[in-house]
Amino acid sequence: MAANNMDSEKLIVALDMDDLDSAKAIVEKLYPTVKIFKIGSQLFTNNGPAAVEAVTAKGAKVFLDLKFHDIPNTVANAVKVATKLGVFMVNVHIQGGFNMMKQAVSAAREKARELKIEKPLVLGVTVLTSMGEKDLKDLEIRKGVKSQVTYLARLAKDAALDGVIASADEIQPIRWACGDDFVIVTPGIRPEWAQKNDQKRTATPKEAVKWGASYIVVGRPILDAPDPKAAAEKILGEINER
Repeated sequence: MAANNMDSEKLIVALDMDDLDSAKAIVEKLYPTVKIFKIGSQLFTNNGPAAVEAVTAKGAKVFLDLKFHDIPNTVANAVKVATKLGVFMVNVHIQGGFNMMKQAVSAAREKARELKIEKPLVLGVTVLTSMGEKDLKDLEIRKGVKSQVTYLARLAKDAALDGVIASADEIQPIRWACGDDFVIVTPGIRPEWAQKNDQKRTATPKEAVKWGASYIVVGRPILDAPDPKAAAEKILGEINER
């Protein structure tokens, strides 16, 4: 069953590689079946803004996943640059603090207004999907994962962030705490036919969307597939079957 346009907008493919030509080849294969691509530290560190420009030149949107975490002024300036690059989403670590998040949102809004472009979604990173209860205990965080993530999501909403990055396990608590309009981007997505690898808190595409994810992020199950486009279409089909 073909996915409709709304469903196709929910899928973000992670360009987890360092070679720009390889990333361009994946975008060429997948766009416009896939309309949003995530550029993280690996690709951006090796290629800089050229990676963003290569994706947007094709007509696709970019989720710039650099997880800014620094003093408020530094993060605000980084978000301004990301806004100037024309990204669709950018993220910051919620544990950078309330003031840092507020300044990040203000910076995105001001730069977008100056350039007369749409403001990127500014999202907060809660707890990485590679982490579990023991990892939080090691950091002397006494809350469980779901409680910590929900707490951080509320803080992000109070700071006027557009949404958060969180695993499928926390989608429903976040929805109850932050409402239907709050954006939830869910990584750690593994179709039943794919390996989990280093992700601990995972879900299938169908489960994540059913539970309320605004967007899902998929990397290796598509990138490592013999036919990446067919794998993306299969995932979109699973979403559409819910």
